[in-house]
Amino acid sequence: MEILSPAGSPEAVRAAVCAGANAVYLGFGSFNARRNAKNFTQEELAQAVSFCHLRGVKLYLTLNTLVSDREMEQAAEHAVTASRLGADAVLVQDLGIVRVLRQVAPDLPVHASTQMSIHNLDGVKAAADLGITRAVVARELSRKDLEYICANSPIEIETFVHGALCMCHSGQCFMSSVIGGRSGNRGLCAQPCRLAYGWGGGRADGYPLSLKDASLAGHLRELEEMGIASAKIEGRMKRPEYVWVVTKVYADALREGREPTREELQQLRSAFSRQGFTDGYFTGHKGPEMFGVREKEQEPKELFARARAAYEQGEGPGVPVKFYAMIRAGEPVQVGVEDAQGRVATAAGPLPEVARNRSVTRQDVEVQLSKTGGTPYRCKEVRCLVSDGLAVPLSVLNGLRRQVLEDLSEQRTALPQRRHAPYKLGARYENPRKEPQINLSVRRIEQVSQELLRQQPDLIYLPAEEIAAYPEDVKKILAREIPVAAVLPRVCLDRELDQLRETLARCRELGIDQALAGNLGLIDTVRQAGMTLRGDFGLQVFNSQAVKEYKRMGFASLTASFELKLAQIRDLAKAVDTELIAYGRLPLMIMENCIIKNHFGKCVCGNVNNLTDRKGVQFPVLKAYGCRNEIFNANKLFLADKAQDYRRAGLWAIRLNFTTENALECARVLERYRGQGNYTPNNYTRGLYYRDVE
Repeated sequence: MEILSPAGSPEAVRAAVCAGANAVYLGFGSFNARRNAKNFTQEELAQAVSFCHLRGVKLYLTLNTLVSDREMEQAAEHAVTASRLGADAVLVQDLGIVRVLRQVAPDLPVHASTQMSIHNLDGVKAAADLGITRAVVARELSRKDLEYICANSPIEIETFVHGALCMCHSGQCFMSSVIGGRSGNRGLCAQPCRLAYGWGGGRADGYPLSLKDASLAGHLRELEEMGIASAKIEGRMKRPEYVWVVTKVYADALREGREPTREELQQLRSAFSRQGFTDGYFTGHKGPEMFGVREKEQEPKELFARARAAYEQGEGPGVPVKFYAMIRAGEPVQVGVEDAQGRVATAAGPLPEVARNRSVTRQDVEVQLSKTGGTPYRCKEVRCLVSDGLAVPLSVLNGLRRQVLEDLSEQRTALPQRRHAPYKLGARYENPRKEPQINLSVRRIEQVSQELLRQQPDLIYLPAEEIAAYPEDVKKILAREIPVAAVLPRVCLDRELDQLRETLARCRELGIDQALAGNLGLIDTVRQAGMTLRGDFGLQVFNSQAVKEYKRMGFASLTASFELKLAQIRDLAKAVDTELIAYGRLPLMIMENCIIKNHFGKCVCGNVNNLTDRKGVQFPVLKAYGCRNEIFNANKLFLADKAQDYRRAGLWAIRLNFTTENALECARVLERYRGQGNYTPNNYTRGLYYRDVE
């Protein structure tokens, strides 16, 4: 199992490698999920690749943010540069970038970032179908979830073992962007989850969204046995000393086939923690004990000083090599070296002389060739054949040792031969000019009134479980010739899929033949049900290349990211029907941990539960599929008076998203978007459609 360490700076690369990391990941340019980290210049990236490869360590580039159409060419150039410089793989969130990489750098391995929200086996298989060779799966998975995925995955599985936990499923958090204009999907999360909140208008005096850092330090052998390919440490914003301490604890324990000692666990806590650590997701023990905040603590000066001295002066574990030597009369002295990958370097010296005083011995040769200090190499073994009665100056053996090691180093740092091509925009599509249809999304069947149906919405999205639970009500909708599409859960683990498939089968019996999916892991479920596949906002459609990729995958329609401006949505290549969320509370987070139960001590999802921030703003918390929670924005998105703007965007449909509204409100909102009535929410927002998102 690979130990994969973070590197927010060149110094952190050295720290990780010297501590025993098998691989490092780092950012280059502005298209990575830690844009506030120092990141690397092209020259620093080249040096980092050479430094790592010489020492047998892989280097992965993070290109794991959403990229706009205007940025795509530059992102492609970054990827090609990294590929030419020898990066071993690139981590990606955006399917548009996945598509472009196949064009510009087809030989560069691609890993699915945790931002791609892969949390079940079908999601892993979908990634494999895209040509991805490794998937970083959701942090929320339990040991059983991971074990099942590893046992059946066609590609490598990587999981986080240490570091900060996001409260929301990665890649599905919009809290920072909707509230503050800084998008986590664009690498600039402001971490609103670490702030204080209260409940129901009360004082913001708790931290219900601030999870402790994860630590699976007691489960390393278990992870390795189940087949995890890479154990990932979070922390590109952390200092190099932190990287060294954490990497060394994990690397030493794994190499020695044990779990960390009590002293090593204390070192992890001293380096950084939020009131300790949690393994709650892995063990399945979710609850309030998983939460904590960063307390003011004294810097562990002695520990960090030791760490700094170790990586500034040392070389870490060293690359094991075997030396060979042959000293025979009448033949030049021969020295060779071989690394674990089978690379061989050889050199020949002068003819040995007849010994006058002392003959060179086998032990002499072994001692001289073993002197690898000051190099990245560690002599594992020396095999030599030395004839009697011959003399060879020790300086000759030293020189040959240096020569073969230099030759081996050149081989180890040689750049890979890869194909590269210039970025091509591809086909453009003319925007449709007809009036967009109006689709409705409701959470509960009682939101669909007769008054609403009389207005004849073009399509109604209903949760699949709601359709199955209220078939007679659904039949009444269909009787009015209003199509209904089943909304699939945003998160659905493998253990929940059978129930979802049964639910979809009941939907099909009612005549429902289309489904709205927002995750790669549900595509196959929709196909198996024989339903038309529509794409929800969770797919993060942020550029034209992503639209084209989803079309290739069989989507009949897509929902444009609500982190785009209207002008950017207008300019998307509409390779398939494109929908815009034009009304409603925007989703901010979807969480595996039930913050309602954590606070009240019991399930009271049926009640109105509002999270309150420091300014007294209240955010509804609603139940999601599988006893999860979703947080929604306090203010409703409202664009009814901006119809002239969204009509220019070339849309197939606008969607009205109903969450907390009653049936009367739903009808009034639809009426207003039909150009009638005077409904306006008490508090509303234009979302991000008119302002730049960082």
